[in-house]
Amino acid sequence: MTRRTDWAEYEFAASGVPRGRGTGSGDGPAVDGDAAYDDSTGGGGGAQTGGPRDGGPRGGRGRRRRTFGEATAEDGGASSSSRAGREEPPADPVERARAICLRLLTGTPRTRKQLADALRKREIPDEAAEEVLSRFEEVGLIDDSAFADAWVESRHHGRGLARRALARELRTKGVDPTLIDEAVSRLDSEQEEATARELVARKLRATRGLDRDKRLRRLAGMLARKGYPEGLALRVVRQALEEEGEDTGFLGDEAF
Repeated sequence: MTRRTDWAEYEFAASGVPRGRGTGSGDGPAVDGDAAYDDSTGGGGGAQTGGPRDGGPRGGRGRRRRTFGEATAEDGGASSSSRAGREEPPADPVERARAICLRLLTGTPRTRKQLADALRKREIPDEAAEEVLSRFEEVGLIDDSAFADAWVESRHHGRGLARRALARELRTKGVDPTLIDEAVSRLDSEQEEATARELVARKLRATRGLDRDKRLRRLAGMLARKGYPEGLALRVVRQALEEEGEDTGFLGDEAF
């Protein structure tokens, strides 16, 4: 028989615990752009769309600001474990699961799968984990749809990722395919192409002085890593090089 639990604490948590933006609130996250979104992706990151290039304090020795989906200990890593080691953990598995989830959700949103994986690593019984995760969804502390929307918004504007790369990242977070499709569909092809042009324009100056073929490979490779289709990348790079007076007649319509 299922143990009765005083769920009033969950309602208190829903209103009183700091929550990452995008978790049931409808607001996108405000996170630094290129700090999390240089050409090496850090899954966690999200971004203040179009924000400054660095997430750390200027001129100081403070820690870099965390970005969307990023925590000091991913999914309850070393620092969370060390804090837990200093306190007596609750004996009841439901209470343990609740404490773990609240800690992981403090400061950054998580998907249901991320939390479920964290509970499994801590050997929380499946029944207790399911009870807590379902209740957290009911009170809005877990909202995979809002998570996906915020992820697409921040990762596209902050790092310039295209729909294909965004969908791939959301799959690794365990977001349902239907929610992924809904989230990435909000990014239309016109916006995607405009972002690709901005990325190439930003990178173009750094390639000046290189031979034409090397410039082409660098610019095309940069767009490919961000998930842009090859046809779109070819068109955008060709137009950018033509504007600089490069001869692009050698470029066909084939992929790079």
